[in-house]
Amino acid sequence: MDFEKEFAELKVEAEEIIDNLLEDGSDPDAVYSIEHHFAGDDFAQLEKAAIAAFKLGYDVSDPEEVELEDGQKVFAFDCVVETELDIDTITRDIEALLKMSIEQDVTYDGWGTFFEEEAS
Repeated sequence: MDFEKEFAELKVEAEEIIDNLLEDGSDPDAVYSIEHHFAGDDFAQLEKAAIAAFKLGYDVSDPEEVELEDGQKVFAFDCVVETELDIDTITRDIEALLKMSIEQDVTYDGWGTFFEEEAS
């Protein structure tokens, strides 16, 4: 898939994730830990991608081997960003990280976060 098409799909997905969290009552003013996920078959290549993400200013987890539901083993790492649920901020990160993943020949596997209770 080319960058523009994948980025457009990821942006729509990001809007849906944010809308769903807020509709479910997640705190709109909270600071969230956004985890951007990466995977690949080649540990050395994934490690290079993690270093590239770090050089872009992201906090990066150590690459590790994970087993998928079908038993296949891949290597993965996350970039963690602390931010509000702001679509512009999140899509800027998606754009930068998707470009990096294409350059490094690893898979950008989307992002996630956790529900945050509203302060009483």
